[in-house]
Amino acid sequence: VLSDLEDITDLDWKVAEQRYEAIKPLLASDSGGRMSTVERAREVGVDPATLYRWVKRYRSIALLSTLIPMKRGWRSGAMRISKHAEAIIGEVLQDTFLTAQRPSPQKAVLEVLRRCRESGVDSPHPNTVRARIAALSEKQRLRGRGFKEKAKNKFLPAAGRFPNADYPLAVVQIDHTPADIILVDDIHRKPIGRPWITLAIDVFSRMVAGYYLSFDPPSETSVAMCVAHAILPKDEWLAVRGVDVRWDVWGVMDTIHVDNGADFRSNNFRQSCLAHGINLEFRPVKQPRYGGHIERMLGTLMKEIHSLPGTTFSSVREREGYDSEKHAAMTKTEFETWLVTLICKVYHQRLHAGIGMSPVKKWEIGMFGNAEVVGRGLPPRPADRQALLLDFLPSFRRTIQTYGVSIEGLNYYADVLRSWINSSEPKKPGSKREFIFRRDPRDISVVWFYDPDSRQYFRVPFANQALPTMSVWEYQQARSAAKREG
Repeated sequence: VLSDLEDITDLDWKVAEQRYEAIKPLLASDSGGRMSTVERAREVGVDPATLYRWVKRYRSIALLSTLIPMKRGWRSGAMRISKHAEAIIGEVLQDTFLTAQRPSPQKAVLEVLRRCRESGVDSPHPNTVRARIAALSEKQRLRGRGFKEKAKNKFLPAAGRFPNADYPLAVVQIDHTPADIILVDDIHRKPIGRPWITLAIDVFSRMVAGYYLSFDPPSETSVAMCVAHAILPKDEWLAVRGVDVRWDVWGVMDTIHVDNGADFRSNNFRQSCLAHGINLEFRPVKQPRYGGHIERMLGTLMKEIHSLPGTTFSSVREREGYDSEKHAAMTKTEFETWLVTLICKVYHQRLHAGIGMSPVKKWEIGMFGNAEVVGRGLPPRPADRQALLLDFLPSFRRTIQTYGVSIEGLNYYADVLRSWINSSEPKKPGSKREFIFRRDPRDISVVWFYDPDSRQYFRVPFANQALPTMSVWEYQQARSAAKREG
């Protein structure tokens, strides 16, 4: 028999909430089998029989009030309501109040009274029915009254409660955004456009695991480059760029969580993940709660960028009266230095409300443990950095001619290609054989040739050694300029 809710003290409500937290995993798993209940009882320090009883009571009506302590008995003069009346209230809540028609509480009260009269059952006081309605959780109300999607986005895994992100590198989220800034070229310092940022964030600690910056729109290349940057140690990378910060994040992640964009679904990227034992997980359609961590981080980043010269701000209204191109002053290299410094010296060190500490502190606890948590231990450093990077670089299939190999109008040659010139497919003698080449979009002065006999990659430079080192974007810009000039 349930207590009338008006007789329940704040202390008893607290006890009911604690009991609900104890049985929630059993309700969620829909199991409640003896072994799972016994295990849960051991975890929360409660007798298994007691846990069974709480589960049974809660499942009878699915109200938090079923878990109110019953040891206090009834106050003198308080009226008990019968089991039959309680059952009718439960039925009305389920088949009338918690429906997409969304009737008012008063209609639910009248329906309870009507059914009690028809069944010959003593009617409860209307306030008792209203109290039962008030005890329904917001989640129950939303789901029952036709707001299932809203309930999912509010109460299922959200920022701070992402499923299975229980330790560092368990889940890494990746997403893209155009940076709210116009950059300038290195030579003339003229505006050249807005770059795209592809960012990877460790969900457990909120540490930025890696990024990729490019003027090209998002593609499988930007995703793969970001993943490679996240996996590889960054000490050498930072030293080459002369950035004096610590960024001790590396290691193969268990799962990469991404949206449903085509750039994440390319065969090359999926195969690269498979080769390294990475599970590729796609965000459920129309369920934005699963992308909250990375989107919040990108939003935070954009706010910081709005203080830089050349910012485009986030809207036309904000930008009113500000000439972004006129004020543009930072090169790509300068912007990257600023970005890495912001990530490592500010964001990683600052208190994060979602985890109650700084990302770097959370990362260290997850890795090394403390008095309460066992750390996962540092991940192994990749034995061959170049090999790992090559696995994620975009690939091309090309025939080998007397001049070498041609990729997007650029010729490459090295002696290692000589024995494969004009080769035919082993099983198709009349067909030219295609070979695998990989290219780093940041430096296309070389490509990497995969020799099918030795099963190794070999460096193949420009055939014309007079050509300068350049990125894909720089090459494409030069080609476009040449076409315009005839």
